[in-house]
Amino acid sequence: MRPGRAHARFPASNVPALENPLNAFLVSLIAVAVAEIGDKTQLLSLTLAAKYRRPWPICIGIFIATLVNHALAGGVGALLANWISPIAMRWAVVISFLGMAVWALIPDKVDDEAASKGAGHGLVIATIVTFFLAEMGDKTQLATVALAAQYQPLWQVVAGTTLGMMIANVPVVMLGSRFAERIPLRAARLTAALLFLGLGQWNLFELLHASGSA
Repeated sequence: MRPGRAHARFPASNVPALENPLNAFLVSLIAVAVAEIGDKTQLLSLTLAAKYRRPWPICIGIFIATLVNHALAGGVGALLANWISPIAMRWAVVISFLGMAVWALIPDKVDDEAASKGAGHGLVIATIVTFFLAEMGDKTQLATVALAAQYQPLWQVVAGTTLGMMIANVPVVMLGSRFAERIPLRAARLTAALLFLGLGQWNLFELLHASGSA
């Protein structure tokens, strides 16, 4: 399956058109869902679930925080794609994906105090604040920036990354530590690393092919 359509500023003769309009959505969903397994925000979800034992408000808070955060991140990625030259943007995307492949192999941890931030404002608001702040600069947020810079339309990227986060986090919140203990974290990290490595190599191949055809 081809990952998706290159940015529109690349010459049409060098980059084939997107065959499946859902590719941007599916690539974004899979990339973020896999990368989120064992990530600090997933560990934060588990901490919140264990602390408050009220899964639905936590899930609502995670959804809102993720949607807002990734919409902003996707907007940044789309703006960068318009401001930076196509070749420079593609190199930046390649480096970003390869960097995230390495980052995905590093185990994350979450500060237990993070679950208490904003707790006085209600559980939904507390989760929104805590999760939004934890996601800032996280690899899933940076992945959203890179994906939005590379794939169109933007709404599919944001929808895919948001759904990917929910797929990874909702079971943890609902089932708690018993579910989390069954997650093969090393295998998940390796899968995420291989996925980002594959995306980086694919974009590098298309970049070199486009440069050679110019």
